[in-house]
Amino acid sequence: MEKLQKLNRLIESGLVAVIRQPKKEQIHYIAEALVEGGVGALEITVDTPHAFEMIRDLKETYGDRVLVGAGTVLDAETAKTAIDAGSDFVFSPSFDKETVEITNRYGKISIPGVMTPTEIVQAYSAGADILKVFPGDALGVNYIKNLQGPLGHIPMMPTGGVSVDNVEQFIKNGAVAVGAGGSLVNSKAIAEGRYEVLTETAKQFVENIKKARGQQQITV
Repeated sequence: MEKLQKLNRLIESGLVAVIRQPKKEQIHYIAEALVEGGVGALEITVDTPHAFEMIRDLKETYGDRVLVGAGTVLDAETAKTAIDAGSDFVFSPSFDKETVEITNRYGKISIPGVMTPTEIVQAYSAGADILKVFPGDALGVNYIKNLQGPLGHIPMMPTGGVSVDNVEQFIKNGAVAVGAGGSLVNSKAIAEGRYEVLTETAKQFVENIKKARGQQQITV
């Protein structure tokens, strides 16, 4: 599947699950529960032990059924390691030009973290595909809406503090997708082996995203 197709799939899904420091023996249960709930993209943060092995295993298991990528990528070297492991996308909490460049060089989706309008324009000009507006809850649900006038041509997605309760407003305000961590990947439910909780929460996220979009499909 080509990069543009994958990018459109990520946006069409509208939901990236941020899986931070899962245990290796739990990752497939977590992934299956999220995919069953309609999640289109799974992000494994690279501060997780065996993160690259998990990414490789998930890609072998799911193929093109779901996008799998790396998160918390701070530099180009880590990005290349993630890409070699099979990552479809590279998420970063900040903007690093070399990381964006190497991600693009190998035909993968680049999603650096930004906060200010200046960072947004600089990252997009450097070749970022989507801008991760982070932290989403600190900036508020109206921040992306306020940027739509001058910067509405730049695809943005909030991450950090996105929940079932506010995801609809984020999408209505112009977000092309969202990243959801603890509000979706419930650590207590995982510890107790209640993976069905993740499935149900994912379904609620997906339903609210569809409601906000009025069932319209968004592409780039």
